[in-house]
Amino acid sequence: MENNRYNSIRPGKIWLDTEGKRIQAHGGSVMYWEGAYYWYGENKEFTDPEKGIWHWGVRCYKSTDLYNWEDLGLIIPPNTEDPTSSIHPTSLMDRPHIIYNQKTKKFVCWLKIMHRDGTQDETVLTADALTGPYTIVREGLRPLNMSAGDFDLVVAPDGKAYYYFERVHSETICADLTEDYTDVTGYYSSHFPRPYPPYVREATAHFMRKGKHYLITSGTTSYLPNPSELAIADTWHGPFTVLGDPHPTDESRTSFHSQVSSVFKVPGKKDLYIACADRWLPHRMDVPYKLYEKAFADAFGYDSTPEEREAAGRLIPTLEQPNTREADYVWLPFRFDGEMAYLDWHDEWRIEDYE
Repeated sequence: MENNRYNSIRPGKIWLDTEGKRIQAHGGSVMYWEGAYYWYGENKEFTDPEKGIWHWGVRCYKSTDLYNWEDLGLIIPPNTEDPTSSIHPTSLMDRPHIIYNQKTKKFVCWLKIMHRDGTQDETVLTADALTGPYTIVREGLRPLNMSAGDFDLVVAPDGKAYYYFERVHSETICADLTEDYTDVTGYYSSHFPRPYPPYVREATAHFMRKGKHYLITSGTTSYLPNPSELAIADTWHGPFTVLGDPHPTDESRTSFHSQVSSVFKVPGKKDLYIACADRWLPHRMDVPYKLYEKAFADAFGYDSTPEEREAAGRLIPTLEQPNTREADYVWLPFRFDGEMAYLDWHDEWRIEDYE
C-alpha cells in the first residue's frame, strides 16, 4: 500500500479508508449500485463498554475496486438526544441490512436491537437514496411475535423479499416480507432447531449460486468465534440440508477467528463470491474454542448442573473482553467443489485473479 492505496485484500489486517482511518463498517454488507460498491455497517469508533456506548450509527464507504474505500460518513446517525430511542448510542443496535424496493423506489434498512432483558426486536427505516437520510417507520417490531436476532434480507429476481433470522436461542426462521419490505406477511418456515447455545445458529447470510440457495451461519458464542455451518436448498424456504463447516482447514475451529456477516457476489465475475466477516476480538485469538464451547453449553444447557451454570456464568465474561472498535475484517473468496463451498485462508488475494 502506498498513500493509503491498496491493490489487494489482506484478511485479518488493519484496513484503512482513503483518509488513513480505520474502516468502521462492522456486521456489514456490500451493495453494488450504479457502478460503485457501497460497504455499510456498524460504526464502532466511539464504542466504550465502560461508558455504555455500543455504537455511533451506521457508516458507509464507497469504492470502485473493492480495495480502497472512501468514507461517506454516517448514513444513519445516532440519536443522542433521546435515551429511549433504538438508535441512541447506548442502545444495543447491530447488523444493518439494506435492500432496494423497485416498486416503492425506497431503500429499506432493518436494524437488530438487543435489550438487556435478553429480548431482541427490529427497527425499520426507509430512504430515497442509499446514503440517506433515513426515517424510522417501525420501532420495537417483533416479527411473527418472536424475539428476532441476527438476520439477512434478500430480494428475489421477481421482487419478492425474504427475511432470514435467528429466533433467539431456538431456530432459524425464513419469513416473507410485505410488498413494501417494512414488515413480515405472516408466512414463514423454520430450520435448524437446536436445543441451546452454542449450537443455535445465528449471523445468517444467504447467497444464490446455480439455482441453489445457500445459508452460512455461526454458532451462538457472543463475540467469541466458532465453527461456521453451510446449508443448501432448492427454494427460499428449504428444506435446507447441512453441508458442514466451510472452513475445513481451520484447526482452531473458529472460522479463522471470524464471523461471516454477509456474502457478496462480485458483478462481472463468473463465480466470485466473497464472505465478508468480522474478527471481533483480534487480541483474544489465543482462547481455545473447546473452552468456551463448554462454557456456553454449561451456561444454557438443560442437562447442566447449577454449579456448572454458575461457573460458566463467571467464566464467559472473562473470555469475551470485547473492544469492538478495534475489530478487523476477514474477507475471503469461496471455492466451489460441486455444491460444496469452501473458504480457504489467504494472507493476500486479488479480485483480478478471478475470471
